[in-house]
Amino acid sequence: MIIRQAFFEGTIHAGQEDAFKTYVAEKLMPMWLAFPGVKEVRVLYNIERDEGAPSYPMVLSTMYESREALAAALESPVRYESRDMTKGLLEMFDGRIHHHVFDLVPS
Repeated sequence: MIIRQAFFEGTIHAGQEDAFKTYVAEKLMPMWLAFPGVKEVRVLYNIERDEGAPSYPMVLSTMYESREALAAALESPVRYESRDMTKGLLEMFDGRIHHHVFDLVPS
């Protein structure tokens, strides 16, 4: 399995935490679930971190069968629609988003 994660590094604007989570749930999650070939979508919200660790208030994790399935999802129209929709989320966030792709080793 291939896991692609988007790390939201930075901070949600003070007082916007609930609006941020609502925006993700109502506007973005339906789009992320519509990516072709996606097996799982998880949104993780930070509740604590080690002292001095960078701030990642949210991580988006998506799972695909293969790198080819991920590539197809990244070329799909819904991906570009979700990128446009993410602009509204970024109005409540200061920081950057970076993506990492992992190979999930069966246990």
